[in-house]
Amino acid sequence: MKATELYAPTLREVPAEAELTSHKLMLRAGLIRKSAGGMYSYLPLGWRVMKKISQIIREEMDAKGGQEVMMPITQPAEIWKESGRWAVYGDEMMRLKDRHGREFCLGPTHEEMVTSLIRGEVNSYKQLPLMLYQIQNKYRDEIRPRFGLMRSREFVMKDLYSFDKDVDGMNISYDKMYDAYSRIFTRCGLKFRAVEADNGAIGGGHSHEFTVLAPSGESSIAYCENCDYAASDEKAELKVICAAVEELKPLEKVSTPNCHTIELVKNFLNVPIEKTIKAVAFQDDDGRLILVFVRGDHEVNEIKVLNVSNALHLHMAEESAINAVGGSAGFMSPIGLKDGATIIVDATVMEMYNAVAGANEVDAHFINVNPKRDFDAEKIIVADIRMVKAGDPCPHCGKSLKMTRGIEVGQVFTLGNKYSKALNVTFLDENGKEKFFEMGCYGIGVGRTMAAAIEQNNDKDGIIWTRAIAPFEVVIAVVNVKDSAQLEYAEKLYSELKNLGVDVLLDDRKERAGVKFKDCDLIGYPIRVTVSPKTVENNSVEVKVRKSGEIFNFPRADCVDEISKLLEKL
Repeated sequence: MKATELYAPTLREVPAEAELTSHKLMLRAGLIRKSAGGMYSYLPLGWRVMKKISQIIREEMDAKGGQEVMMPITQPAEIWKESGRWAVYGDEMMRLKDRHGREFCLGPTHEEMVTSLIRGEVNSYKQLPLMLYQIQNKYRDEIRPRFGLMRSREFVMKDLYSFDKDVDGMNISYDKMYDAYSRIFTRCGLKFRAVEADNGAIGGGHSHEFTVLAPSGESSIAYCENCDYAASDEKAELKVICAAVEELKPLEKVSTPNCHTIELVKNFLNVPIEKTIKAVAFQDDDGRLILVFVRGDHEVNEIKVLNVSNALHLHMAEESAINAVGGSAGFMSPIGLKDGATIIVDATVMEMYNAVAGANEVDAHFINVNPKRDFDAEKIIVADIRMVKAGDPCPHCGKSLKMTRGIEVGQVFTLGNKYSKALNVTFLDENGKEKFFEMGCYGIGVGRTMAAAIEQNNDKDGIIWTRAIAPFEVVIAVVNVKDSAQLEYAEKLYSELKNLGVDVLLDDRKERAGVKFKDCDLIGYPIRVTVSPKTVENNSVEVKVRKSGEIFNFPRADCVDEISKLLEKL
């Protein structure tokens, strides 16, 4: 393509609305334009990148036996009501009614739709395994869409759904997709890790997030350098930390005026924070009071609390609810509480000795709290409910965990028969017995992958694309297109590269060379070829590699081969 025919409006100034580097550069490089909060148009350069990522995805999905379909974006409420998710999915679901008053939603995901699609069509084990996928728009009404394509209300996603006759088959499909995802992100040139993750609203069994490592990422990841363990901070399994054994001292209530936080308590009583017990009070959607207790230097993991308590959502508890069970906000412990609350104690708390905890009355705390002695075992649930932090022991090998940040670009889930059972979708097995399908689902955010690639590969001048997903592999910049010799020289080289299958752009705009060079660096073409009076005179070309900044001068006769060799290394 020629640049004079390309719609690629670049910007010199950084848009005020953009916070992340990827968002700034996508706007400046003319890849996207905002149409509304959390909604963007993809301009030609951006869409070329999206198509290249999508093609890599298609090739890897097809290689594992996936078959591409296209399902409706607008989904009837009935199938969501069958699964039970219509009422609980939340405000993220965009709902609408047609002229007849029938309810629909704009698909945030397609588990219900794909399950109902095969209902009555796939009815024998002989038709299994089956893997169906699509690449299409999804809609989630984010409360605060931000960071460009990282958290938007309309986004492009690949979602594949597997159907198997048993759990073993489901796990085989899961492993296939895990391998395919590893290949996809490797081919895109990304540095990533697959981390254990929580299934969230999707439900089901185990899950992994594929996370591109980047300081700007929203995800916090715990990982071990000694073994291959890695998990999101929401999912990370934590070993119990056992305090040094002490002689048990008698429980004693002490006055702690105005000490309603752990920091105030530890300072007032002059005790290490590791000797304190922190309380957090929640209520679920039904008003149930959920009291959780962790060590003073630890933070509560709300996802783990949701899973342990079987709640759908949590919000901070009303003081009246706390008072109703004999508690006092800022001064709580499980000791002496009335019935009426779900009490969850972190496993590490149970291994503490002579600790400090609230006395369930204003301005008072207990000292010498020994949870195994003082907590009523019949009234509490003991579980891992704390957030991971750097230095925690790895659950696999025991070495210290480290923390990093990343951008989730894909996730794989096992679903079991959650959706097939809810929608009553069955098949006949080898013995003619009716069974529910064992399912898995597997998603990749195509736009997020593009944004993550930019977050990981950029410099002060702009984007640095890998060859596999660059909008063009090579750009030929003509210093002066008014010079017919230069233009003719560039056009011949352009034709030769194009005939070899190189994705090449000829910058034939009537712009100053400096403007063209700045645009080349901003957009991030992997290789820039410069045609100037000097190169024409010397029958040569100047070639710059965007990633390394290396500049080469090749004889015209050898330049096509040399450019091909450079591309092979990118």
